[in-house]
Amino acid sequence: MPLLSERIRVRVKEVFDTLPAPVKLTLFTQEFECETCADARQLVEELSSLSNKVRLEIHDFVSDKDKVEKYKIDKIPAIVVEGERDYGIRFYGLPGGYEFNSLLHAIKIVSSKDSGLSQDSRNMLKSLTKPVHIQVFVTLTCPYCPMAVETAHKLALESDLISADMVDATEFPHLANKYQVFAVPKVIINDKISFEGALPELSFVRHVLKV
Repeated sequence: MPLLSERIRVRVKEVFDTLPAPVKLTLFTQEFECETCADARQLVEELSSLSNKVRLEIHDFVSDKDKVEKYKIDKIPAIVVEGERDYGIRFYGLPGGYEFNSLLHAIKIVSSKDSGLSQDSRNMLKSLTKPVHIQVFVTLTCPYCPMAVETAHKLALESDLISADMVDATEFPHLANKYQVFAVPKVIINDKISFEGALPELSFVRHVLKV
């Protein structure tokens, strides 16, 4: 049974028809010990079937160690969204519910190679000198979470020093416990700085620069 309804498929096709450049979705999965791996695989397979501009690669988390190390994947299911290169945009867990929109957003900005950030944000990010790892903890029923995820992914696209992950807090409870995720979205930056809520773009950037 398809995960995407006909109405959503039509909408996604319309989005994909406007993509200016190809995008590759790389899924890391395995058959055992992964509750949503099968659904994640079906989702990306359905998406890639809707356009020849969306290519799919699937790797086994256990056996494809070279790819795991190349993409620095540490949990599954994991989806990497990349264009002409890897911008550090990751989804950990099934990007369903409200986060389906975040996945479409990532595909669009990667294809366009344009983060859509304001000029002020772009200028501020140029002052970065050290790598920044952003984790955005979400739940799939949170309507405010996509804003935080999409901002984080914009920053990753804009700066070579930034990588950004969507992490489903319910799917990775050990991480939710580690980072004391009691409300979502919760953003963790380099394991040092954290904040809750979907902050405006410039406020988000200012938190990133604190590292």
